[in-house]
Amino acid sequence: MFITHDGAQLFTVSFGTAPRTLVAHGGWTGSWELWTLPFGPLSASWRTVAYDHRGTGTTVAPAGSISLDALVADLFAVLDAFNIERCVLAAESAGAVVALTAALQAPQRFSGLVLVDGLYYQPAPAGEHPFVTALKANYPAAIAQFVDNCVTPSTGEAVRRWGRQILERAPQDSAIRLFEVMLGIDLRAQLPQIQLPVLVIHGEHDRLLPLDAARWLVGQLPNARLHVVSGAGHVPTVTHPDEVAAAIDSFFAASVPPG
Repeated sequence: MFITHDGAQLFTVSFGTAPRTLVAHGGWTGSWELWTLPFGPLSASWRTVAYDHRGTGTTVAPAGSISLDALVADLFAVLDAFNIERCVLAAESAGAVVALTAALQAPQRFSGLVLVDGLYYQPAPAGEHPFVTALKANYPAAIAQFVDNCVTPSTGEAVRRWGRQILERAPQDSAIRLFEVMLGIDLRAQLPQIQLPVLVIHGEHDRLLPLDAARWLVGQLPNARLHVVSGAGHVPTVTHPDEVAAAIDSFFAASVPPG
């Protein structure tokens, strides 16, 4: 269904009727489709909810309305619309910034976090970021290169094509705005404040966010565990969905009771 919030029409999906709820957020211009494959097995034991965040997928929102504050507020609007008082919040790539910020603002709304190849620090460049320049010059080519950087050389063309289709659904101006919103983000000093159970899932061969960044992240979070997906790049939710789902089920079976 669509949820109207702050000038946006947010496209949402919900599957399963289990007692526990997992809400998932995509990364950069990745819509909820980045979680499609893990939702298959997860929906057997979780109520799974996801949405196309502002600027992505089927959601309709002006590019000028995109900000970190708006993305976080949209998340809480989705929780409220689905009457979700508490959930495990999962996020991929740049979506981790939204998830971490939400957890810092209202930890009582969450029983845990899942951060998949998650961003938490990105220094701002002195001038225009080279990727922004590339997006402006040739949007489809920049998207194609980004997708290639997200996967490993062994990844098949079908997955690459699917990735391009997902990302290209975002309007060019929204894609640029979503990328620029994350420039200058630095949550490092605030990470130790997050007391929630956190599962950090990271691809062994991630070229966008190296594995060492995930190891450092786990060291800063008081209650975190790292699961490395062997052979994966930046998007294990797409390339290794069964392993991602199993890792989530295993970690939260012990740390998060139903309800």
